[in-house]
Amino acid sequence: MNVYERYAPFIQDYIYRSGWQCLRGVQNAAGEALFGSDENVLLTASTASGKTEAAFFPILTMLEEDPSRTVGVLYIAPLKALINDQFGRLNELCEEEGIPVTRWHGDAAQTKKRKLLKKPAGILQITPESLESLLINKHMEIPSLFGDLRFIVIDEIHSLLRADRGLQTFCLIERLCRIADCRPRRVGLSATIGNPEEAGKFLAAGSGRGTIIPRFDGGREVWRLSMEHFFNSDPQADEGKDLPAELPPQELPTDTAPRTADPGIGYIFEHTRGKKCLVFTNSREECEAVCQKLRQYCEANHEPDRFLIHHGNLSASYRESAEEEMKDDDSFMSVCATATLELGIDIGRLERAFHIDAPFTVSGFLQRMGRTGRRGDPSEMWFVMREEHPEARAMLPDSIPWYLIQGIALVQLYIEERFVEPPRTDRLPYSLLYHQTMSTLASCGEMTPAELASRVLTLNCFHRITQDDYRVLLRHLLDIDHIQRTENGGLIVGLSGERVVSSYKFYAVFQENVEYTVRSGSEQLGTIVKPPPVGDKIAIAGRVWVVEEVDHQRRDVYCTLVKGNIPAYFGDVAGDIHTRILERMYSVLAEDKQYPYLMNHAVCRLSDAREVFQKSRMSKRPLVHLGGKMWALFPWLGSYAFLALERFLKLRCGRRLGLKGMNSSRPYHMQFTMQVSEEEFYRIVSGEAQETFDPLELVYENEVPVFEKYDEFVPPELVRKGFAYGVLDVEGMKQRVQEWGQCL
Repeated sequence: MNVYERYAPFIQDYIYRSGWQCLRGVQNAAGEALFGSDENVLLTASTASGKTEAAFFPILTMLEEDPSRTVGVLYIAPLKALINDQFGRLNELCEEEGIPVTRWHGDAAQTKKRKLLKKPAGILQITPESLESLLINKHMEIPSLFGDLRFIVIDEIHSLLRADRGLQTFCLIERLCRIADCRPRRVGLSATIGNPEEAGKFLAAGSGRGTIIPRFDGGREVWRLSMEHFFNSDPQADEGKDLPAELPPQELPTDTAPRTADPGIGYIFEHTRGKKCLVFTNSREECEAVCQKLRQYCEANHEPDRFLIHHGNLSASYRESAEEEMKDDDSFMSVCATATLELGIDIGRLERAFHIDAPFTVSGFLQRMGRTGRRGDPSEMWFVMREEHPEARAMLPDSIPWYLIQGIALVQLYIEERFVEPPRTDRLPYSLLYHQTMSTLASCGEMTPAELASRVLTLNCFHRITQDDYRVLLRHLLDIDHIQRTENGGLIVGLSGERVVSSYKFYAVFQENVEYTVRSGSEQLGTIVKPPPVGDKIAIAGRVWVVEEVDHQRRDVYCTLVKGNIPAYFGDVAGDIHTRILERMYSVLAEDKQYPYLMNHAVCRLSDAREVFQKSRMSKRPLVHLGGKMWALFPWLGSYAFLALERFLKLRCGRRLGLKGMNSSRPYHMQFTMQVSEEEFYRIVSGEAQETFDPLELVYENEVPVFEKYDEFVPPELVRKGFAYGVLDVEGMKQRVQEWGQCL
């Protein structure tokens, strides 16, 4: 097929005006799949490879040939910023042809939304949360909006594969299609899919179609990658040591940070000067702290502030100002950011990205690496691994630089195996079941229990949940007045449930803390949790502020700018680290391989860690004696298998082991005292793992392990069951423990 010739004339004109010499591999492959079949399509190609155009050129061509009577394309993206970014590109493409492109999220103009409701057409861009709101609040409009919907494009689909938000998105797609009586094709876009076949099944679930995954030559990936390690105070790991002769040449700074600077942050400060960079962190707290320090170094060096900040708790004005500044190719500002700039927002020609410590996932590493390297340049990432010097009397586990080892493992897993975390499809999402039950009742009104079950329990993501479980949930919701029974025997939202459903926060299924809006005069800075008393200081927007007033009723904090340094707090963030990463971390310590991207300090710190690994016998056995009755266990398991092991040792083996004082650093190691020998430990735990037991036995007596946002409204027995069977990786844990029998 000559894909270019198949495109509509206005698409061909756009390509000509853009100066393209030829179509890219992904665009040819996508065109053949979309034009040549009636199936769903999953496009996996590197960042900035042209996936958006690859999908929309054929879609818009088919819509031009056979116009839709309603919205023709629903584009779902995980971030408002990504929608705003893609809006400009799609609008430029569609404007001359008169195809409307409408944004529908919290920051979008109401006039545009009203116009779409009056005359549905073109492309609608939306987040999962806004789609939830649309189904609840505009239920009667859904058939007229989407009755002739042809395509649903899901951007950055990898970000939806492992959490409730992804399952929510596909619930909403199924519900919309049933209400509107339409059968659109689904098109998934991502740069970081490790197992395309599994992702293709996830994309297709409940659609009644298969998924085509086009194969094409995406070209050779070229990276500029470096990884350096810093202790937070001197001396550094390479001091007084001979370095290998084959180390790569190192870029030396022309200017330096203040003499008292934190060495790792000073390194970033030096290597961002005169360049446009991103500085990624794993948390909003760390993002604030790093931005504060970098701005203080600018002040100490008497140079203009050249650092911006971007994370989910900042106001839209702060985030969008940072995005616009970064789109300016003449700017040399750098942005301290979290995952909010990880996804496919085009922020111009970035010269390099920094990453403080290791990300949790290979997917996150690839996405953040992909922010650079656009417009023909190689992707460039500089890892900066930081740690405190271990104390003189520190235990063995504290002498391993876990973030450094994790960073190497992430990189090597992708280079060697192209491994990226697979979808999580084996969960029991009772929290989401509550949410979709309440959402369905709120949007559709009174229903019989049987009708409600037929609407909700038949959604694909609830395939593991039984009718008995659903009856237990509905009875509980009646008891707590989240639903009520009418005189006709139907079910409606109850008074207590109304308070939950009527809040705008109901639309999201990810955990949120109770947040206070921070204001300085007329300026909205963002949000925080746990506001301090009047007179105390807070950190937000990369600066420090003194609190002048706290309005608890309106949840507003009023403050003024001051100088200083203070930690920020935005709530807890849990990491989901896959078992393959921990296994590769073991190999990093066990092998004698050198990695060309490691810099001087990192090479020496890795060498020290490998020496500890060998001398402590960690290389031979997972259990290491620390002295007396104290032991350390290194299971090399991912987050959820590690959590299962903790509970298995305490609840199934604890009495026989004489286990006490367990202290875990998940998912790397655990320390405890026990009364038995090393051989007895292996015999007891491997024997117990061979026994058949119910995963519910790993839930403590009277424990209700609230894990997801709406677990508090789910019956305790279902919360316990969902945790035991859907969160804990019991099979992965048992397999590892049974391997320890070989240590006898």
